Amino acid sequence: MLRRLRVTFERRECLTTGANVSNSDVKISSARISVFRIPTDQPEESDGTAVWDSTTVLLVELTAEDTTGLGCSYTSEGAAYAAKEFAEKDIKGKNPFNIPSLHTALGIRARNMGKPGAVATAISAIDIALWDLKARLLKLPLLDLLGRSRDWIPAYGSGGFTSYSEKQLINQLAGWASDGIRQVKMKIGRNPNDDVSRAAAVVKALNGRAELFVDANGAYSRKQALLKAEQFGDLGVTWFEEPVTMNDRIGLHLMVERAPAIMNIAAGEYCYVLDDVKDLIDSEAIDVLQADVTRCGGISNFIKISGVCEMYHYPLSAHTSPTVHATLCCFATAAINVEYFHDHVRIEHMIFDGAITARDGMLQPDTTRPGLGLELKRADADKFKRAEWQI
Repeated sequence: MLRRLRVTFERRECLTTGANVSNSDVKISSARISVFRIPTDQPEESDGTAVWDSTTVLLVELTAEDTTGLGCSYTSEGAAYAAKEFAEKDIKGKNPFNIPSLHTALGIRARNMGKPGAVATAISAIDIALWDLKARLLKLPLLDLLGRSRDWIPAYGSGGFTSYSEKQLINQLAGWASDGIRQVKMKIGRNPNDDVSRAAAVVKALNGRAELFVDANGAYSRKQALLKAEQFGDLGVTWFEEPVTMNDRIGLHLMVERAPAIMNIAAGEYCYVLDDVKDLIDSEAIDVLQADVTRCGGISNFIKISGVCEMYHYPLSAHTSPTVHATLCCFATAAINVEYFHDHVRIEHMIFDGAITARDGMLQPDTTRPGLGLELKRADADKFKRAEWQI
């Protein structure tokens, strides 16, 4: 009995201090995989290439030592089946501190599934949960575990959907400017003939209080994008995101070479594997590299992407998921901003206690809580539940 108490005490001391944690006998005892589908606050939303009426959230909860870490991704319901298989075969019973080996195992299992796309979002959710669990076991906020380069990161307001009326568009973007957000982004590309006039109306309403970004979601052809870049440049637009599809590296390189000097060309939100990042950089296809922790392979790969950006002198911008990205971008020295995306801000406040809110245009992680500082509001989230597995 005394020996058991001593072993238990030593284990707790190990978790608290971080001493010899890699040799601890902590194991992941259970996993819960849940899928929620949350309707948009408008009947329908759209950008340059897509239309949607709901957002699907994959949630992964991993438990060890009576402590639960959580991770999520914005994806499709099919990703949950991959997450379930990963949790059953590669995660349960394993040491949560050995994240590199677990991440590698997930990549190997994904080989025959087709890793880019939904499978990558499943890996991402699990990896985020592992990092959150590790920080919670150590009783640390994740930012303190990673190490910080700053205490806050600028947010840019993002929404301005093509489905909005001009009045809705102006109210949303000007509202963010009134709240102290210094950059705001609107969607373009669905009705190209209207894009410049809508942007001009927003610039007038902003009246110098915020920079305007535009995002075509790959809707334009190369020559169309060049023409629009000139017109947007005349309005003072400083950011043109995915003017052509991210898969058109030649077209993106053309934009980098020929867009107005005041305008950054941004892409990378659909980087599902690290080779996607390498291809964008090798092709000189960006001025700003975007990364999405819920798509790129989780926190493990976001850290690697951050290092590559620093090495090659590219600014790093985090795509959506503001609560998770706020912590990561306060760690990453190459980070310049986080996308404060309307849909995700709304959803995160609906289903998570601890969801982050921009203050005077900045996102500051709550370091009074362990891990990412999030707790699922289960009763609220369960209203939107589509499926769940306890493993």
